Amino acid sequence: MQPQKLLKVETNILPKIELVQVKIKGKILPSVEKGNMPTVQSAKYQDFASRLKALMENESSPIKTVNQLKDAIDVTYEMARRYTLGIAKPREEKLKILADKLNVSISFLDHGTEITDHSSLHSIEIPSLIPVISWEDAKKWNVDGNNSSINIIEWLPQNSRCGKNGFGLIVSGVSMQPDFKPQDRIYINPDFTLKSMKTGNLVIVAFDNQDQADFKKIIVENNVKFLEPLNPKYLDKPILMQKNCKLIGKVVGMYRNI
Repeated sequence: MQPQKLLKVETNILPKIELVQVKIKGKILPSVEKGNMPTVQSAKYQDFASRLKALMENESSPIKTVNQLKDAIDVTYEMARRYTLGIAKPREEKLKILADKLNVSISFLDHGTEITDHSSLHSIEIPSLIPVISWEDAKKWNVDGNNSSINIIEWLPQNSRCGKNGFGLIVSGVSMQPDFKPQDRIYINPDFTLKSMKTGNLVIVAFDNQDQADFKKIIVENNVKFLEPLNPKYLDKPILMQKNCKLIGKVVGMYRNI
């Protein structure tokens, strides 16, 4: 029997290593070489970025993408992207062009307000945006417009279901999970009456013995109204709506950053 031939192994052949860029949700992440780590830039202009993105997301906005933003004010794509992240803010001449394109004042775009009388919300020009307020201020919200003591946290894109007196709130806690998560923004229409509420409606209510408003689902049985959370872990006994509890408004929408 003749011995089988052995395969000859070349010792000078090394495996080829290819650096592959990871692709997540359609975006290619930049490769990082050792010793050349990128620095993380802080968002110094987060308030400006929030206003800009809210205006861009408005249905009537002529600028909806980063590409359209860069073309509108003649900057690079990277610079326009930084504006939306709050890493940078346009200089005055670019800011003026951008404000004109978005049909708002430069004062509103830059600072969020256009106030002639610091004591009144009516002096603020709100271009189809919804003010977001605190849960404490929600208890004091007046549909007649007398909200001079209300502090506006940020602005949300327009939601026609809010009505002319609508406002937004930032969800906190987990009692309304899984439908609503902490940091979700919810739209409130305060023009609804308690009489119009039906089982399953989501509402903002205020109790006399609490400092801030509360978020609950309403249950109606034989014209008697009860409140309960959505989270089954918090289901105990429905809360009877009595004279010490008033309706602030109906939840008519949600805004979630992804």
